[in-house]
Amino acid sequence: MDLFRELTAVSGEQNVLRNEPMSRHTTFRIGGPADYFVTPTDKEEIKKIIKFCREAQIPFYVIGNGSNLLVGDRGYRGVIIQIFKQMSKIDVDGEQIAAQAGALLSKVASAALDASLTGFEFASGIPGTLGGALRMNAGAYGGEMKQVVRSADVLTPDGEIITLTVDELGMGYRTSVISKNDYVVIDAILQLKKGNQEEIQAQMADLRERRVSKQPLEYGSAGSTFKRPEGYFAGKLIDDAGLRGFRVGDAQVSEKHCGFVINRGNATAAEVLELMRIVTERVEEKFGVRLQPEVRCIGE
Repeated sequence: MDLFRELTAVSGEQNVLRNEPMSRHTTFRIGGPADYFVTPTDKEEIKKIIKFCREAQIPFYVIGNGSNLLVGDRGYRGVIIQIFKQMSKIDVDGEQIAAQAGALLSKVASAALDASLTGFEFASGIPGTLGGALRMNAGAYGGEMKQVVRSADVLTPDGEIITLTVDELGMGYRTSVISKNDYVVIDAILQLKKGNQEEIQAQMADLRERRVSKQPLEYGSAGSTFKRPEGYFAGKLIDDAGLRGFRVGDAQVSEKHCGFVINRGNATAAEVLELMRIVTERVEEKFGVRLQPEVRCIGE
């Protein structure tokens, strides 16, 4: 109760949940209860919550839309801090977009379209938030976040908010200084270019059609389950290993796109992890390539 009081004192009782099922907050639709689930409304609340957790040695984890996350079946012992709808403001100024970390990439893309700004079309179908996208330098169809971000405000483990330029963000394939140094994204400025609204809309529609036709969007998943090995494609390696459609319980290698592990309805985290283990071993046995998970795993 002391922890509950501390959290509600910072974020308000309406923004603190106890024993909250994480299956409600991940695109995998999998995960047991988090002891505490907090949705802060501004950067000061985030600072206070993290400072308290660190000083009290209480485990905590920051999430956005949960689009690249697998939570254990027994849940998470500690505090989940969700930066999402409560911090999703988007402002357009000329060729720049300033957005909070909880803004969905699809919403940012929509704002860019409305302002006839091009350069963000690649991200229009990625189901994550801006904060998560910057943390892992999310990308699709030849575009990636490092091409469009100008700067980001981040919270350091020491509780200081600093501004990092795109060069200082050190963005590489599915990595950045943010993930390496355990920073928390607060907001960012994106630099786009003026374009033709009809052409921008057409490109977004084309990418949407490609996603719908090639990806198993009708099922819960965390997107690409494995990182792309240098010189290979994870999905092709998995397919060539004879694992298309392979199942462990309700967890399955997608028949539509072998790079995705999907939840056919009632998959557990244990089933997903076992499937990932088998896939990793089979691919390594057959091709000598060890796949590395792209999805993040937390909890028990």
